[in-house]
Amino acid sequence: MGQIMGFMNKNVAEVFGNRRKRKRSTDSMLTKDDQSQMDTTQPKRKKLLTTTQYIYKTLFKEEKNSDVTVMALGKVWHLHKVYLSQSPYFYTMFNGTWREAQQKFIPIAILDDRITVASLDAVFGSMYSDEIEIESADVISVLATATLFHLDGIIDKCAELMVDNISPETANQYYDAACQYGVVGVKKSTFQCLQINLLSIYGKQPNLLRHISIELMSDLTASPDLYVIQTEISLYTLLRSWMFLRLHPDYDPEDPIQQTEAVKMQERLVQAGVETHTPIGDVVQWTYFTSRLEERSFLATPEGQPYVRVFQKLRTQYLTNHYMDLKIIHNDNIIPKEWLYRHIHNHWDALLRIDHGQEDYSPQQIDNEQFLESCMRCGRMLLEPGYQNWRWTGFNYGLDLILIMDSRRLNIRRRHQHEHERVLSLQTKRKLMVRITVTSIDDQRRAVFTQTSEICSLSLERNEEVPLMVLDPRLVHPLLISINMLVVMPPNQSFKEIVPLSIPISEIDSAVLIGQDSL
Repeated sequence: MGQIMGFMNKNVAEVFGNRRKRKRSTDSMLTKDDQSQMDTTQPKRKKLLTTTQYIYKTLFKEEKNSDVTVMALGKVWHLHKVYLSQSPYFYTMFNGTWREAQQKFIPIAILDDRITVASLDAVFGSMYSDEIEIESADVISVLATATLFHLDGIIDKCAELMVDNISPETANQYYDAACQYGVVGVKKSTFQCLQINLLSIYGKQPNLLRHISIELMSDLTASPDLYVIQTEISLYTLLRSWMFLRLHPDYDPEDPIQQTEAVKMQERLVQAGVETHTPIGDVVQWTYFTSRLEERSFLATPEGQPYVRVFQKLRTQYLTNHYMDLKIIHNDNIIPKEWLYRHIHNHWDALLRIDHGQEDYSPQQIDNEQFLESCMRCGRMLLEPGYQNWRWTGFNYGLDLILIMDSRRLNIRRRHQHEHERVLSLQTKRKLMVRITVTSIDDQRRAVFTQTSEICSLSLERNEEVPLMVLDPRLVHPLLISINMLVVMPPNQSFKEIVPLSIPISEIDSAVLIGQDSL
């Protein structure tokens, strides 16, 4: 029986095999025209829409079987409650005691000017589909709309897109949107981008700089993680430009006509023997502040009062470390002279204490928070690898400190040369506190990798060199290096807390006369 079955199976296989051979042979004998005609006569296979595509096309785009009409920003959508109820905003509306639960026409008042008709259409459509396409140019509008309707999935997608597209051009507006709509991750990433690029990029792009809010600039100025390139005076000049740009919204330093006027103004100042110590592009703002015929500081005027809190966060004790810096600050007359006088007094007092050998005035037993609030901030960009060394000039309490980058190691040296002994500290050992942060950035000026040291206390002898950091292999050039350093105990700076709004005698007389006239 088994042999019979095996024989039958073999015959069946041969029959079907022969049929396939005959079919292939017949097909090969057909001409191209015959094959083409056969293809046209055979029925076409039609690819069916997926359920999601069908729902989106039929119910949303063609608006069939709608049971609710929504109107916003002058546009009307014929929609469906069952799909809108995915949004907590609409679910509460349709299932609560609101009058809209029984209505078929629902007007929505849009109070947020970031929301657009296009973003509303995209968000409504997403409720009928399992995906949403968001263009980077529209992401803030979609985020605003998704926040209105409490759609967490779309909010998360917007956040991912924003983080991927952070750059100096987008960071400020993304930060404002993140604050308004509570997107913590975007706020953190954009703030980091602003800390990295504030001095190196925004100072060169005034039309980006002027849009930074007072609150944001205050937070950036206070941040110990701000990359200050080169020293605190660099941050001061940037704040001066920023304040001037906000006070003069119509001023555009990139406008050719205004550039020509600035050049002529610079030439007149040179002919008059006036030293501005400022680029041509900044001469207009320099003239604005220095030409004021008032004794009071600009921060003490009504125009300057809104900016007081920003300059209070500026570490003004490091603006008096160099003669030219002090001269600029004095001529600008933006910050109160009382601040400068107190700083100079504190500097001299500290220098005398150190020279007298009072160890208690060296930075020791100070907590991290106090260090970060008071430390000197200075920085540098290294474009290429290799041996490099640098220093920041100016008054430094008798310490000449050199930073040395050798291969993958960053060292610090207390240089003490005999020909400069009269201006250097004669103490055998000097104490200081320091923290190093090194960041590798990409083409979009975003942080790729950051390495930060602990806050360490050093005691350096004359000409002693010690290592600060061994660079992680993941750090590749270009590198941003930020140094936080403290060489004396920080003094009390409560005198900066209040800048009184003073009124010149001439204005007081005018006010009195106006008051008498009104009587």
